[in-house]
Amino acid sequence: MIGVRAIRERTGLRTDLLVVGGVVALAVASVVVGRRLLAEGVDIFLVWPPLLAEWLPHVGPGTPAAVVVAVATVTRGPDLAARMRWAPLLWAGWAAAFAWTVSLALVDGWQRGVVERLTSGEEYLHDVPRVAELGGIGPMLRVFSDHILTTAVDPAQTWFWTTHVGGHPPGAFLLFTVLDRVGLGSGGAAGVVVMAIGSSVAVAVAVTLRALGHEDLARRVLPFSVLFPGAVWVGVSADGLFAGWLAWGVALLAVAAARRDARSTAVAVGAGVVLGYALYLSYGLVLGGLFPLAVLVATRRWRLLVPALVGVAAVVAAFTAAGFWWLTGYADVKVIYAASIASTRPYGYFVWANLAALAFALGPATVAGLRRTPSLPRAAAWLVAAAVTAIVLADLSGMSKAEVERIWLPFAVWAVVACGALPHPRRWLVAQAVLALAVNHLLLTVW
Repeated sequence: MIGVRAIRERTGLRTDLLVVGGVVALAVASVVVGRRLLAEGVDIFLVWPPLLAEWLPHVGPGTPAAVVVAVATVTRGPDLAARMRWAPLLWAGWAAAFAWTVSLALVDGWQRGVVERLTSGEEYLHDVPRVAELGGIGPMLRVFSDHILTTAVDPAQTWFWTTHVGGHPPGAFLLFTVLDRVGLGSGGAAGVVVMAIGSSVAVAVAVTLRALGHEDLARRVLPFSVLFPGAVWVGVSADGLFAGWLAWGVALLAVAAARRDARSTAVAVGAGVVLGYALYLSYGLVLGGLFPLAVLVATRRWRLLVPALVGVAAVVAAFTAAGFWWLTGYADVKVIYAASIASTRPYGYFVWANLAALAFALGPATVAGLRRTPSLPRAAAWLVAAAVTAIVLADLSGMSKAEVERIWLPFAVWAVVACGALPHPRRWLVAQAVLALAVNHLLLTVW
């Protein structure tokens, strides 16, 4: 029997490597074709396609720390995840994921890698002073939609929100405004908050899997969530915050589904509030609804759909009453998008190059794990299927041309669940760490 098992593992590994090799070939093709497009004068607004980055080999103060975290997680992570008590394990997982994210950001240095990420002329913190100029949060929400369109599409516009503020619903901007009100409005402080929330995804995914009845799988997945290569973009981009926010909404619904008492309804309402607010962080997080749907399909706790929707409706009602209508904002953003750099980014290239860019965030372990999804428990397979579906729909929509290595982080973090089906986790963890370290040390990413 041992011989048969060894043969099966070798055969499975060969298939895994073939799948990874195919994705590597896709990535190489995206680089070659992207460079050809640039040479032909097509302005795809990427210096190092398919990523928004430039070639700049460098090291920084985060380099030693990143190596230490990687080595510690590879050598000790799987064993500790298997035997530690649950609560301490979650805290340790969050600390390790946070350390990994921060150390990767610090490879670019504190100023360039953290402080400047959220303070550029295109980012949220740039527009925070406007809230006071408008008279506060209430007046800001009432006129938010009036200043989404730029002068490029509306010559009568007197002023408009910066790119990321106007390109998203006001929920994200509101969070950064609150951070400023409580004294965390600097680039450094806000960056640390974003990384703390983004890195908490590792815990949220584990909590979800355990609530769905698969603690062993949660323990196997946790080290992969810690060494998630997408942490390169979690530190620091608001999309990392979006990923964490959405993940906790899903986790709360899973916890509600696991309960069999009266409190499950209250928890489901809370999950709905968190998920409802996610709709106001990014228009694309509408696709995030696939994850709570996966939870309900897997658990068959359809009774919780009503209280969850009550929570969502409460958030929608609050924003609408404050003066922001989601559909109006989305319609204006589509107008901006059509007139933006997206107009020169060819759909025929990005519809497949996007997947190559995302592969840099997923890493080889997740790619190999995805082909093993059928061997996962049913509930986990539904979550992975939701991630793949969200990515495919976002890709085909044409509303994401490039920069998906960060934009699709809220979906990518759930694809990592597939890593729980991989044998020999340490080997795959090494591959994840090496990719993230290579990307961050050879390229200077914008986010």
